[in-house]
Amino acid sequence: MLLDPYGKCVAKPAGYSRDAARRPGENTATAMKSVVADVATYDWEGDIQLRIPFTKTVIYELHVGGFTKHPSSGIDAAKRGTYAGLIEKIPYLQDLGISAVELLPVFAFDEQDGPPGLCNYWGYSPISFFAPHPGYSSSSDPLGVLDEFRDMVKALHRAGIEVILDVVYNHTAEGDSDGPTFCFRGLSNEEYYILDTDKASYSDYTGCGNTLNANEPIFRRLILDSLRYWVSEMHVDGFRFDLASILSRDKNGRPMPSPPILWDIESDPVLANVKVIAEAWDAAGLYQVGSFVGDSWKEWNGRFRDDVRAFLKGDNGRVRGIAQRLLGSPDIYGYEEREPEQSINFVTCHDGFTLNDLVSYNEKHNEGNNQGNRDGSGDNLSWNCGVEGPTDDPEVERLRNRQVKNFLTLTLLSIGTPMLLMGDEVRRSQGGNNNAFCQDNEISWLNWALVLKHSDIHRFAKLLIMVRRNRELPIERPETTLNELLRDQPVSWHGVKLNTPDWGNESHTLSATVSVPGNQLLLHLMINAYWESLSFELPPVEDAYEPWRRCIDTFLGSPDDILTWSQAAAVESSTYTVQPRSVVLLMTRFRNSKQQRL
Repeated sequence: MLLDPYGKCVAKPAGYSRDAARRPGENTATAMKSVVADVATYDWEGDIQLRIPFTKTVIYELHVGGFTKHPSSGIDAAKRGTYAGLIEKIPYLQDLGISAVELLPVFAFDEQDGPPGLCNYWGYSPISFFAPHPGYSSSSDPLGVLDEFRDMVKALHRAGIEVILDVVYNHTAEGDSDGPTFCFRGLSNEEYYILDTDKASYSDYTGCGNTLNANEPIFRRLILDSLRYWVSEMHVDGFRFDLASILSRDKNGRPMPSPPILWDIESDPVLANVKVIAEAWDAAGLYQVGSFVGDSWKEWNGRFRDDVRAFLKGDNGRVRGIAQRLLGSPDIYGYEEREPEQSINFVTCHDGFTLNDLVSYNEKHNEGNNQGNRDGSGDNLSWNCGVEGPTDDPEVERLRNRQVKNFLTLTLLSIGTPMLLMGDEVRRSQGGNNNAFCQDNEISWLNWALVLKHSDIHRFAKLLIMVRRNRELPIERPETTLNELLRDQPVSWHGVKLNTPDWGNESHTLSATVSVPGNQLLLHLMINAYWESLSFELPPVEDAYEPWRRCIDTFLGSPDDILTWSQAAAVESSTYTVQPRSVVLLMTRFRNSKQQRL
């Protein structure tokens, strides 16, 4: 029994069996089946894509199931972990201030494609490129998922929030040569997959057993048809392409200098105003951050993640890297005249530690994945602040809180497009599991009690997002390239001494001053990743400016750690003591400025 590769709905029987699809013989009773659907009857009530510019975008990576599945969500049990459940939590997202949700895979996937006794929770195991995942529907009607998904998109749009889908066009749930046959293997194995030279086994550039042949005409057309469908019929606003470098490989697995599918996506009129984001690497070592083909693609910037983690951790040799990341990574993207938002800046995502675990664990703790703790990366650039895992030590907790605020501050103040992971704003933990792909349980679910428990971090994140979206920052103006921005708004670098930055191997400090003429603002950022307090010299302000005001100091407790302009304390001294492992932002503006502040 094979699925229709263009089917818009998938029904899964109660006795569905992945193993039965591996074995020879009849499996009709236990197979997933395509359902004929008429998608033209839905009433969108005038809904259209929001087209929020990247200059105003803050992305929130979210798992549809894990967002509301925890009992503390307060949602009726029948709706927990569903599209309908997410709708009920839109006010939380709206209050947080983010502009887009990036949903982990919602294409129908095989939940049984996981380790023995566990499941596929993340959803990177597609069986269809058109059907929304039925497991996220609160309806027992196989067709109900279509309306429920579209209801969610419509409700998010009404709240001013875009919908970006994490899409997987690099492999399927059919696995390797011992895997099940659902669709593509049974229809045309050589057309859909990249095969080894023996034509009997699969080239695996994904780490998932097979690799789709994205530049073969049949599958290339299917990718385009799928993307157009999700834009035209489901009204999504953008796509994040998992292991996007796979899309640059030819039928033999070799990287192509000008991959047809990437230019198809770039030039397609239906996709012209859609956000396209690349995870610009694959599992076989092809790394294309800064060199991904195309003129419109934004890229997950793994260098941002690594440099920010290492610098705030206190590693040596990272100060030059952190300066580049703050400025939109011109060392990576400056060779081409592209917009400042090309870099998607993130410190955490679904794959790896949460932000809380990044400051709570030195080592991964993936024993629950039943793989002997061998899975997941062992190189996390994490630091537990002195104790492995949860602790009642108030000093360690204060330091962890401070580090969380430091990471949030640099992510949201840096030039580029910021992305946050679900629950990082309330210190969600996975107990040190950095590869929770198979954990559909409280390891992965958002515990809503954390909103109150860590209300200080939640408040800090909210105000930072407000600062970001109100553009109390060096402004990335529409149609301005990163190089033009840095020329027009040059940065003055300092260390603890003015105009004397320490670029040495053992430097753990950096300070920067930037003028924002259009907003009549002057900003001064100080970062002390050292383990002792340091006195930083402050730039003198001209008479035309008001005194410096301290808007952010991550060492301070709430609410003094982040303040609105009207609340911020004046700094009259010529120096400012930045406490250990802290970030401080000072602002000033022209006297009598009519520019509205926070």
